[in-house]
Amino acid sequence: MIKEIEKIKERNERVEIDKSWEVSKTRRILIGGFTYFVVVGWMMLTNLPDPWINSAVPAGAFILSTLTLPFIKKFWVKNIRR
Repeated sequence: MIKEIEKIKERNERVEIDKSWEVSKTRRILIGGFTYFVVVGWMMLTNLPDPWINSAVPAGAFILSTLTLPFIKKFWVKNIRR
């Protein structure tokens, strides 16, 4: 019984850590940065104009979407999911 409770506590701690990572600024910045550099590389390989500037659009869009999603989630939980 005590071992089962300890396993549940360990699992809960892992779940909380995973939740924290999902909403962390560090994760958002890393994914935005990776997105930026992947798009820069693709634009350079395909000889598209101004890759260092134009790659900011998709990376910025990703970061912007992560900032608006919490508001959408709150609305969804309150008004749609019941």
